[in-house]
Amino acid sequence: MSTEINNKKELLTEQRDELLSVLKARFEKNRNRHKGIEWVNVQTKLDANAEKLWSLNEMESTGGEPDVVGQDKETGEFIFYDCAAESPKDRRSVCFDREGLESRKENKPENNAVDMAAAMGVELLTEDQYRELQQLEKFDTKTSSWIKTPADIRKLGGALFAEFRYGHVFVYHNGAQSYYAARAFRGSLRV
Repeated sequence: MSTEINNKKELLTEQRDELLSVLKARFEKNRNRHKGIEWVNVQTKLDANAEKLWSLNEMESTGGEPDVVGQDKETGEFIFYDCAAESPKDRRSVCFDREGLESRKENKPENNAVDMAAAMGVELLTEDQYRELQQLEKFDTKTSSWIKTPADIRKLGGALFAEFRYGHVFVYHNGAQSYYAARAFRGSLRV
C-alpha cells in the first residue's frame, strides 16, 4: 500500500486521504479511548508527520486498527495503539525476534515480531501498555500478542506474550522461537 518517495516513507495523496478518513471514523466511533482529545488536533500532528502517517498505514494494512489511546502531557504527542479486537491478523504466526527465528531448525515462519515492528516504524507494547489497553476495552479474548520482553528473560531464550481470559490479563512466557496461528503483536506509535 505504501510507496517510497525520495527514500522517505510517504503515502500517495489518495492513500493519505483514505487513511485519514478511516482513522477519523474510528476516532469518532470510539471516543471512550481518548476522552478530552479532539480529532482536529490529532490530524494537525498527522499532517506534519508523513513518516508517522506511513507507519499508521502499515498498522492499518496488517489488521491493527490503530486508534488514539492518549496524549503525553510533557511532549504533546498523541499515542496510538493497535485496537483490533483480536491480535492483528496479518501479523500472526511469527516468532518473537530474529534470534528466535534463526534458532528454529525446521518449520520456520516467514517473519518475527520485533523485525516486523521495526520495519513498520512502531514499538511492541510493553506489559504496562498492554494492561492500560485492556482498561479501555477487552482485547485478545481469543488470540494473544507478543509484548516487549525484558533483556534478562530474552537472554535466557524466553519471550513474553499476553492475552485476556476469564476476566483477567494474563502474561505468559514461551521460547522466542515459538509461533502460533493465533499470536501476533500489538504496536504503539507516538505522533
